[in-house]
Amino acid sequence: MTLRAVVRGVGHYLPARVVENAEFEATLETTDEWIRARSGIERRHFATENDTTSSMATAAAQAALADAGMDVNDIDAIVLATSTPDLTFPSAATMVQAQLGMTRGFAFDIQAVCAGFVYALTNANALIVSGQAKRVLVIGAETFSKIMDWTDRATCVLFGDGAGALVLEAQEGAGTAQDRGILATDLNSDGRHRDLLYVDGGVSTGTSGYLRMQGNQVFRHAVEKLASTAHTAMDSAGVTAEDVTWIVPHQANIRIIQGTAKKMNVPMERVVVTVQDHGNTSAASIPLALSVGRARGQIKDGDLIVTEAIGGGLAWGAVVLRW
Repeated sequence: MTLRAVVRGVGHYLPARVVENAEFEATLETTDEWIRARSGIERRHFATENDTTSSMATAAAQAALADAGMDVNDIDAIVLATSTPDLTFPSAATMVQAQLGMTRGFAFDIQAVCAGFVYALTNANALIVSGQAKRVLVIGAETFSKIMDWTDRATCVLFGDGAGALVLEAQEGAGTAQDRGILATDLNSDGRHRDLLYVDGGVSTGTSGYLRMQGNQVFRHAVEKLASTAHTAMDSAGVTAEDVTWIVPHQANIRIIQGTAKKMNVPMERVVVTVQDHGNTSAASIPLALSVGRARGQIKDGDLIVTEAIGGGLAWGAVVLRW
């Protein structure tokens, strides 16, 4: 028998403030049509004064626990992917731990920007397979609206805030591609491409900074690297494109999503797309899409899911799992 990390529950949280593309027309040289044509984004959610990364993560975690029919006391660990924590320290994950009323186990953050949730899933899977934890809350949460340069129309219209969460549980499988749970993972990074997507400030520089991006260069790297990491993970899991029920990609840009799906030989009818409603929520985008896809009735028990993401670093990776 083989130990697998199986999804038991999923949930998400979105701030109440919805910002349509047209809202940017008053302050930027842009239009709703321009934004849609280049990104596929129609609207996004921005954090209100009552929303922080940890509070949104907590709400998503509570929804995932309810979906799993579990109590926080059933959880052994929290792994939270974010690039926008409430504080420099302590970790947002420990803040979520406290807000949930969890007084046992351990919690920590992972920072891999838009690839953060893939990195978090991979680490949570390793904790479960190694016997370090039986049940793990895996969360992606971001408040990217706090690091936007509102004069830069190339970036500020693309991002949004939100959180999504999964509950993973150790279960025994037969060791085949028919098992439920995480079947394979693949992680990569290349720090030589730092200047393509970064924030121009930080604690040791003494400034908070804003997000900066060379969009065309990121796009050039994204499709090739996303398709490659997905195929590596699929090969490791022993599955092919024909076996995939759904691709649930990082929701950055509809053109990247379409280009990656084409390169993977998977039709768009088998891709979960939420970018139009959420924008790019960085580490939150994949769990948000998983939760919304499940709520829509798209993702069903037994479905084979491939999820992939790329973000600043550059960092990228993929996970193959059976729901």
